[in-house]
Amino acid sequence: QVQLVESGGGLVQPGGSLRLSCEASGDTHAVAWFRQAPGKEREGISCFTMLDNSTYYQDSVKGRFTVSRDSTKNTVYLQMNSLKPEDTAVYYCAAPSDYYYCSPDYDPQAYAFNYWGQGTQVTVSS
Repeated sequence: QVQLVESGGGLVQPGGSLRLSCEASGDTHAVAWFRQAPGKEREGISCFTMLDNSTYYQDSVKGRFTVSRDSTKNTVYLQMNSLKPEDTAVYYCAAPSDYYYCSPDYDPQAYAFNYWGQGTQVTVSS
């Protein structure tokens, strides 16, 4: 059993930046970031494979969001720059219990991720 604790959300103006953190209580094969805006379905926006650092970014965040990790802290970060109002959502990090490869070409599948963080609100507004 792995517990994920997220932090770093908040209110930011358009064009601003935030960094989300996802601290895991144990080792994970991968960490994915999902978000859900009001009235919309949850979507996978990024995924990071621990073994080989393979990474996926959804087109809407590519070039603005960057995922990284600090293996000494068992923490994965999502650096979000040039934020837009449409980025407003609750952001979740998630990890699988089994091996999962984050292909750069395919969005992460929520059903494959057993462990979820509590979610953190990101609001982009002037």
